[in-house]
Amino acid sequence: MGFGSDLKCSHDALLKLQDWELRLLETVKKFMAMRVKSDKEYASTLQNLCNQVDKESTSQLDYISNVSKSWLLMVQQTEQLSRIMKTHAEDLNSGPLHRLTMMIKDKQQVKKSYIGVHQQIEAEMFKVTKTELEKLKSSYRQLIKEVNSAKEKYKEAVAKGKDTEKAKDRYDKATMKLHMLHNQYVLALKGAQLHQHQYYDTTLPLLLDSLQKMQEEMVKALKGILDEYSQITSLVTEEIVNVHKEIQTSVEQIDPNSEYNSFIEAHRLKTIVEELIQTQQMLLNKEELLLELEKKIEESSKTCEKKSDIVLLLSQKQALEELKQTVQQLRCTEAKFTAQKELLEQKVQENDGKEPPPVVNYEEDDRSVTSMDKKDKVSRFDTIRHSIAGMIRSPKSMLGSSSFFDVISTSEKPLAEQDWYHGAIPRIEAQEQLKQQGDFLVRESHGKPGEYVLSVFSDGQRRHFIIQYADNQYRFEGTGFPTIPQLIDHHYTTKQVITKKSGVVLLNPVVKDKKWVLNHEDVTLGELLGKGNFGEVYKGTLKDKTPVAVKTCKEDLPQELKIKFLSEARILKQYDHPNIVKLIGVCTQRQPIYIVMELIPGGDFLSFLRKKKDELKTKQLVKFSLDAAAGMAYLESKNCIHRDLAARNCLVGENNVLKISDFGMSRQEDDGVYSSSGLKQIPIKWTAPEALNYGRYTSESDVWSFGILLWETFSLGVCPYPGMTNQQAREQVEKGYRMSAPQKCPEEIYKIMQRCWDYKPENRPKFSEIQKELSSIKKKVT
Repeated sequence: MGFGSDLKCSHDALLKLQDWELRLLETVKKFMAMRVKSDKEYASTLQNLCNQVDKESTSQLDYISNVSKSWLLMVQQTEQLSRIMKTHAEDLNSGPLHRLTMMIKDKQQVKKSYIGVHQQIEAEMFKVTKTELEKLKSSYRQLIKEVNSAKEKYKEAVAKGKDTEKAKDRYDKATMKLHMLHNQYVLALKGAQLHQHQYYDTTLPLLLDSLQKMQEEMVKALKGILDEYSQITSLVTEEIVNVHKEIQTSVEQIDPNSEYNSFIEAHRLKTIVEELIQTQQMLLNKEELLLELEKKIEESSKTCEKKSDIVLLLSQKQALEELKQTVQQLRCTEAKFTAQKELLEQKVQENDGKEPPPVVNYEEDDRSVTSMDKKDKVSRFDTIRHSIAGMIRSPKSMLGSSSFFDVISTSEKPLAEQDWYHGAIPRIEAQEQLKQQGDFLVRESHGKPGEYVLSVFSDGQRRHFIIQYADNQYRFEGTGFPTIPQLIDHHYTTKQVITKKSGVVLLNPVVKDKKWVLNHEDVTLGELLGKGNFGEVYKGTLKDKTPVAVKTCKEDLPQELKIKFLSEARILKQYDHPNIVKLIGVCTQRQPIYIVMELIPGGDFLSFLRKKKDELKTKQLVKFSLDAAAGMAYLESKNCIHRDLAARNCLVGENNVLKISDFGMSRQEDDGVYSSSGLKQIPIKWTAPEALNYGRYTSESDVWSFGILLWETFSLGVCPYPGMTNQQAREQVEKGYRMSAPQKCPEEIYKIMQRCWDYKPENRPKFSEIQKELSSIKKKVT
């Protein structure tokens, strides 16, 4: 059985079959898309549930509660389930759904090709077996008539004895034409017969068999797609089963009979004897302290008064110095205002009874927004003040320097080349750059790509105006312009208010920092290196052939995640250290946003350790540790808290230089302390206890993580707290457990680890101290 042997006359049925299959594939595609959407929403809902759990509800009371521990683990495992479901949704979107879309296009092309070829061979068949034969047959009949007519005329000529030769010649020619046409007709019949046999025996079966082969290949492909869909969406995979097993285990650990033992022990009613013994013991201790204090008071009574006087004098001197500074600042302010007052009085006296000196009559120079309806009431002093303001702002006075032309590019330049256009930067970053009256910049809206916003500092507020686009014109209100540069240039040069209601005037363009700005055209994306928290990471190439790593930001991410994505670049802009991965630039002129960084050829440190574990010597491991300490000491000096220091977030560069990377969770705080609330996706085995318990992140909490990084380094990539879940590791650390030294780890290195893991943050060493110690150890190791 097959299409070629059994469906030669079923062309319409085959077309209906293909149409039905296409509709089926479209239905499957729609179903998968809805499944992706619903899984993402489910994952998001689970994550929101976890985020909304009040942290205080899971905090430990003054007794050990197995219920609270089990509840906390259930919330954490639910959060893990959320991450799994989100990953599955993304895999489903990029895998089966993407391939199904391509398959639908291929199937449409197969149908189109089949219809085209079938029409072609049908047309050829009709031409050979119908059209050409009918044409020859018609000519045959016509020639027979002509031969019969020529024959009759020849007989008449013979009977009359006139023009016999001429009539005979005509008869012969007609007969010759008929014989030739007869031969053509016979050959055409034979050809049509052979073509018909060829059509039904070879050409049509070959086309149908080809169609059947493609149909079967597509069914095979669809089977693979559905199989992959089944595996991805399965709710009995090992990782999901493990989540539920963890939850079940935590529930089974609840023992009603022993739940309140520690609570009873802490709050039980003590006997009179016990209380008496405790009271006597406390009394003895107090008496001993009293005797010690009496001796100390007696010994220091002679000098105490004198020392107190010295302390009082020091505090008074400090207060005096602070007052001196305040007085000096007030004097400076007084001198500034006095000079301004004298200048204005001088101008008033010089122009007493006269008109003020003429200036260029710019419409915003000779009146203010608030004085437009009160021209007759303007005093002489205000007139002079506006004249001075006009002279200060007059473009003629600016021609002496090139600042006007340096800052504001000609309106003919494209928007992306304008110095005041900052691309798709977040609103908060734009606000940080607006500091003085009249500062302005233009940016692309983060929430609505393709929409442009003017951000201005005016009257102590940062204002944002959407640039309206209608009828091929850009405007705020009133006059429109064909391009945004022309619109901004008009408002800047004429000092026309942006809107009458706001009264905002553009004075100072905020120039973008060109050091870090790259155009998307400057970067050519290459192979996919992996997936980050916000999108894919590619290997790329700049125009000068420099290899780079390019982090991309998904266009459909929420606004707050796009801001977090750019925060890594904002932090790295400030840093320059051989052990910190370098930022090359950012592409924010349009979506998607790129962060371009130096390409580190060795890959992540964790994979490097596991791959090269048989080759790495102790001295090289100490060198890696020293590199990490140097990088973290630099960050510590900048009040930067990494929050996610681990081997997976370090990179190995040329000559085995280790570099700190992945600043997606980092924060830079003036006081070196960052507080976070709620249950977040945090690496529990690497995070310090105070950060887990109270959300308090400091350089000291990074030191704890550095201790874990040291352990990873000398264990050659083993996961910390082997054999323990996250919750078990957290509980053991709270009880005082610390990991033992890895095999072949130098004793001095393990001592550093132990100091890093001190429960009290203030007792942990600084990174600068760790750097010095590791430098000393490196010199000793052979």
